[in-house]
Amino acid sequence: MSLNPSLPARPMTDPNCWGLGLSPASASVLGQLQQARLVQLAPPETPVAAFLAEHWDSSAAFVAVGACGAIARLIAPLLKGKHLDPAVVVVDPAGRFVIPLLGGHWAGGEAFSQQVAALLGGQAVLTGSSSGTGRLALDSFGLGWGWRRGRGPWDALMKAAAKGQLPLIIQETGLTLWKNLEAAAAGQADAEGCLEDTSSLVISHRLGDGCRWHPPSLWLGIGCERHTSLSLLERVVDQALERQQLAPEAVAGLASVDRKGDEPALLALAEQRQWPLRLFKAEELAPVVVPTPSDAVRKEMGTASVAEAAALLAAGPKGTLLAAKRIEHARDFERGAATLAVGMAAVQWAPGQGQLHLIGSGPGRLDLLTPAARRALAESTIWVGYGLYLDLLEPLRRSDQLRCDGQLTQERQRCALAVELACQGLTVALVSSGESGIYGMAGLALEQWLELTGENRPGFTVHPGVSALQLAAARAGAPLMHDFCTISLSDRLTPWATIEQRLRAAAAGDFVVALYNPRSLGRDWQLARAMALLSEGRSGRIPVVLARQLGRAGEQVSLHVLEDLPLEQVDMLSLVLVGNSTTRLVDGKMVTPRGYPGAELR
Repeated sequence: MSLNPSLPARPMTDPNCWGLGLSPASASVLGQLQQARLVQLAPPETPVAAFLAEHWDSSAAFVAVGACGAIARLIAPLLKGKHLDPAVVVVDPAGRFVIPLLGGHWAGGEAFSQQVAALLGGQAVLTGSSSGTGRLALDSFGLGWGWRRGRGPWDALMKAAAKGQLPLIIQETGLTLWKNLEAAAAGQADAEGCLEDTSSLVISHRLGDGCRWHPPSLWLGIGCERHTSLSLLERVVDQALERQQLAPEAVAGLASVDRKGDEPALLALAEQRQWPLRLFKAEELAPVVVPTPSDAVRKEMGTASVAEAAALLAAGPKGTLLAAKRIEHARDFERGAATLAVGMAAVQWAPGQGQLHLIGSGPGRLDLLTPAARRALAESTIWVGYGLYLDLLEPLRRSDQLRCDGQLTQERQRCALAVELACQGLTVALVSSGESGIYGMAGLALEQWLELTGENRPGFTVHPGVSALQLAAARAGAPLMHDFCTISLSDRLTPWATIEQRLRAAAAGDFVVALYNPRSLGRDWQLARAMALLSEGRSGRIPVVLARQLGRAGEQVSLHVLEDLPLEQVDMLSLVLVGNSTTRLVDGKMVTPRGYPGAELR
């Protein structure tokens, strides 16, 4: 495809992102990229120059492992212009450096290189003026905020910005959180309500002068007769937008009654324009107050309005009707008739392009963060999490990424914020400590995500992490070589009677037990009670690991036995790992045999 400035950049996980090897040493790097589904590999027997020429116009990006000079000579005859060329990223054979050689802003090359570098554990080498000075890349930053790039003298704007001539920024619609970015604070002018001119950067749903970003805020409500022609639907849409001077790039989607869910022309229009189609039942549309209800439509559809009511419902509780319905009839060689109304959402909405990543930060050290989690952090526009956990990841955050800190006990609010931002079309990282699926945010976030209807759900991915349980075991030796369980001693969400029941069951089953949230200032007796319960029917000499501040400054790991655990040294930054009846301490190491005495190991 050709990258058109009026369309959003193609996702870099698209199958048309190709990996090319220019040297024998490239196999390892390309293998990692292919395994992570960042690229598909070009056939090794195909000459690189011929392959590039064949796929240049239809590809989103190329990753070449080799020398910059070699790939520069290969792509030179293919170059057509910054608005048309795909991104080209070059990686050295060791995977240490990732360079966006072509299409850094317009084709998303810089963002793609940061994902590649995060996956490989390397460094993205950015040479653009904006990245070099810590400023926003004005011609590409909106993509991360769910916006589409519109018309305007973008080249002139970027050349002026490189000289320090910053534009006036005017915002009418869309999220304003971007203004809190460090990169946005690096000298960008902002004066809402000032007159627009060609030196302006305008964030709006309308067409006009200046360089324009368009948040997804318009909903087109459509009603039509059965078997209406596609050309008629295209005309009614284009005329309505032109009449109101509304940007097609600001359209969030189409809306109609569910009986039109199999209308061929409506489905074709949604696919052609890459607009989601929301369908409402007649009983949902009927109560909506509209300016031009129709008795004829009520008799036919069970609701007095389709186009206006659907536009308002899709636009949300605070949505408004920008344009009342207009009817367009068939012309020569066409069939049917169509009605269209335009709704305006109070907040941008594009869940189809949003992504929510559930990330465990690990015990604390960055080298214990998985490559998949690093990549997800690199591609996320906003990080949401408890401040202490975000602090641990802070060295990885760029100035064009925003962090939203939450309070320790406000997990539900943090999840709601992350889901809401993803529904607005952003890529969001919701950060937990350790492993997000073990006493983390994954479950709560998934519950809230499941409450959304299917078309309102953004992408949802849980990235496995390293739990404190695993690191404590690694520090102590090999205590988890047989069945084990984890139990939280916090009774904030679980009644203490249930916790006691689980402790007794773990002792009776002779499990190795990892105790999370073992002791705090307000809960200073539960750990002693847990030790007593785990001692029932077992020896008081069972080995115990006390681990504190794992993977962080001040890490402490000590070995004890069940009856002599120093309870006063335990706090909420600690994890207690209790062995089973076969666990033993040998030369300062804790080990649980893989089998019980008398069992045959296979």
